[in-house]
Amino acid sequence: MRIGILGAGNMADALGTQWAGAGHPVMISGRDLDRSAAQAERVRAQAARRQLVAAPAASAEVDVRAGTWAEAAGFGEVVVVAVREAGLVDVLQAARPSMRDKPVIDVTNAAAPDRYDPTRPIARMIRDLTGGHVVKAFNLCHVDVWRMTPPVFDGRPLAVPLCGDDPGAMDAARTLVAGLGCTPLDGGGLDRAMQLEATAAFVIGLWFGGADAQAVLPPLASSGTHGRT
Repeated sequence: MRIGILGAGNMADALGTQWAGAGHPVMISGRDLDRSAAQAERVRAQAARRQLVAAPAASAEVDVRAGTWAEAAGFGEVVVVAVREAGLVDVLQAARPSMRDKPVIDVTNAAAPDRYDPTRPIARMIRDLTGGHVVKAFNLCHVDVWRMTPPVFDGRPLAVPLCGDDPGAMDAARTLVAGLGCTPLDGGGLDRAMQLEATAAFVIGLWFGGADAQAVLPPLASSGTHGRT
């Protein structure tokens, strides 16, 4: 699966390295093509090293390249939006001709936890601007979690909630989540992405304050009587 990443920062580095190491061709993009090319080479080298450690006999060519916003969107069978909120609209306007009807994975959050505006959901804005099939995902964890291989805590793989409407886009997102060694969770339609964004703003605020946000919720067995699958 070819993955075009809008962004050349930490999230592009972490997720791009993991996916490239798993054999997905990746193109990253940023405002400065030279810096994006340097980042692409770092991602390629990191992915090749991880691949060699994980399976020396099965190591294959790692394909990571750089391009413009529009080129990355055109390259990807899936487009990942991983840019800061402040510049998001400009990036989407440059890339949107190649994003219509494609799976679009939105990993973005508000610029700061106290600045999230629930009346302007980010995922819905991305859908409206691009015409892509947006899935909200990967926005609840610090970037260093996505550098773990795999993200497992106390023997339990990290669960990643997904909110989206299009079955094909949701399937693509599940594949990318599972490729990290995580468990995809169906969080409902894109209308619930606002709740996922608000959850991120709330728990990130707790973490910034030094609290263990994970301790807020009890285990499933102590969560009351309800339907379970």
